[in-house]
Amino acid sequence: MKKKKQVPEWMNSSLWSTPSDPPASVSVREEPPTIPTNQNASPPLSSSSSVSSPTATADDISRHAQAQVQLLAELSRKVIDMRELRRVVASQGISDAGALRPTLWKLLLGYLPPDRSLWSSELAKKRSQYKNFKDDLLTNPSEITRRMYNSNSAALGIDDAKSHTQTRLLLSRSRITHQDHPLSLVKTSIWNQFFQDTEIIDQIDRDVNRTHPDIHFFSGDSLFAKSNQEALKTILIVFAKLNSGIRYFQGMNEVLAPLFYVFKNDPDEENEAFAEADTFFCFVELLSRFQDNFCQQLDNSIVGIRSTITRLSQLLKEHDEELWRHLEVTTKVNPQFYAFRWIILLLTQEFNFADILHIWDVILSDPEGPQAA
Repeated sequence: MKKKKQVPEWMNSSLWSTPSDPPASVSVREEPPTIPTNQNASPPLSSSSSVSSPTATADDISRHAQAQVQLLAELSRKVIDMRELRRVVASQGISDAGALRPTLWKLLLGYLPPDRSLWSSELAKKRSQYKNFKDDLLTNPSEITRRMYNSNSAALGIDDAKSHTQTRLLLSRSRITHQDHPLSLVKTSIWNQFFQDTEIIDQIDRDVNRTHPDIHFFSGDSLFAKSNQEALKTILIVFAKLNSGIRYFQGMNEVLAPLFYVFKNDPDEENEAFAEADTFFCFVELLSRFQDNFCQQLDNSIVGIRSTITRLSQLLKEHDEELWRHLEVTTKVNPQFYAFRWIILLLTQEFNFADILHIWDVILSDPEGPQAA
């Protein structure tokens, strides 16, 4: 007789019934990483989850506090045991009060290596790389053409003073090739690509402006909210330009939002300042784990969205056959009507934002990726 699979460990986690704040008296033997105060951090979000239930028992509080001690101890190691870290996060979650989530998410997504001695160099390298991406991909084609001309002038030995005078003026028609002309239809033309990108950029702009309109961090007329919106747009535009096979898929903004919110509220002011760069690479890593669901050409393959929905239906039947039968037999609801959004947006539209962060703690802790969770 085939052995029935057990319910995933995270479904029985005490995360859903324990308070989010550990007792103030908790201490650890090893010195944990210091957590500076970020004066620009957003106020904590309210949550309807039972995470902060006042009816939690003393045992629940003790168990949750112990989990936070374990997390601090793991983060204090020179080389972090990722298997143990994932186990603790998956079973107990992450406290909102401990300010550990930004670092833990970067570790769980593979952005930070387990060896803490490499963190500084890795962060510096990635942040510099992101700056180069923006410089290369977000430059107006007119400026690109001018730079190319200046480079060629230097190579030909044209007098510096003369070159400087010319660069202050518009380039003459004779110096603009057919490929560099704004009306060029050549596929490799930077102008042709620029106008093709405009449609995607407009879509990104509309979607970002609609992202969590009920949260001041993402919406409103404040300079802070506008700055955060611009960061989201920039990340999505850079991603689209670097990933021609996927480009931009409506809803990516919803997947991006929790990452940026967490990293922008990092209590370490240096990390907060580079939240955009860190978010970009973590976003890339997260999407790489289920990017096939965004590729329309793979919809009917074994790695596409339809296959993923089928697996979800099978899991539902295996773990809650009564609900599965009600949906697919009695009411004949096609799984893609309810599962598509769950999978593509990682449940970001099904719960309030504060609860999403706790759910993602568990999703990101799965070593096989978000779909396995």
